[in-house]
Amino acid sequence: MDPRILDRLRCPVCGEPLTEATAGTTGALRCPRRHSFDIARQGYVNLLAGRAPHIGDSAEMVAARADFLAAGHYDLISAALSDAATEAAGRLRASPTPDFGAYPLVVDAGAGTGRHLGAVLAALPDAVGLALDVSKPALRRAARAHPRAAAALADTWQRLPLADASTAVLLNVFAPRNGPEFHRVLDPAGALLVVTPDTDHLAELVDVLDLLRVDPDKADRVAASLGGHFTPVSSAAHRAELALTRPEVATLVGMGPSAWHTDPAALATRLAALPEPVRVTVAVRLDVLRPR
Repeated sequence: MDPRILDRLRCPVCGEPLTEATAGTTGALRCPRRHSFDIARQGYVNLLAGRAPHIGDSAEMVAARADFLAAGHYDLISAALSDAATEAAGRLRASPTPDFGAYPLVVDAGAGTGRHLGAVLAALPDAVGLALDVSKPALRRAARAHPRAAAALADTWQRLPLADASTAVLLNVFAPRNGPEFHRVLDPAGALLVVTPDTDHLAELVDVLDLLRVDPDKADRVAASLGGHFTPVSSAAHRAELALTRPEVATLVGMGPSAWHTDPAALATRLAALPEPVRVTVAVRLDVLRPR
């Protein structure tokens, strides 16, 4: 593992620093108290303290997401994050912390395949990145998302396996938010970038395909979960209209939360009735926040 990333990591059991050890062909991270965490052959390290309450996205969902993102359909999200992260990293360089200011760490909490993290690192040539997720199929891809990125199995509802104030930019895209932990690991001059769906995100598909709806109170819930720890800096809407084939719509449905609630046969019947190309609105909001 890149030592610039390793020195930010902390043992999820005791909070001590971690070092890399090898035994034959098997790698592991270990702390001074002899807690050990295996590095999978696919490249990610298991930094769970105990068992996770859920396993995250399935292999099928992750494969669907990888295909949909590779087609560039959500590149507007990657571009918006890259711009915001570049600005945030510039502010941090003006007041670097003694321990971690020389090489900014970008953490993606709920990273999925790591595509957005990879785009941000491409825009920040002096930064390193860490993808956190609870889905092993996702982490197998995230571990290869960028040469300067690492990936770790971690439950973002628990204590994050990171040192205090170790993170320059924290990404949170369509993922759970742990306000106290995000605040603990962020540098005081760092930034939290939160992407959430707007109320009309994928609106053309919700009724015709019986998909889950965006909670109209989502913005208020996001603010409530973070308000005690962060100060809003900016909020911007990003929108695009996609022209998709029916198979691409099926992939879009299969990669998101509706995949857990949609009957495949019923979905296939509804999809067959859609005229091609299928016009779909992508509508998201990017909120930039700073630690209080």
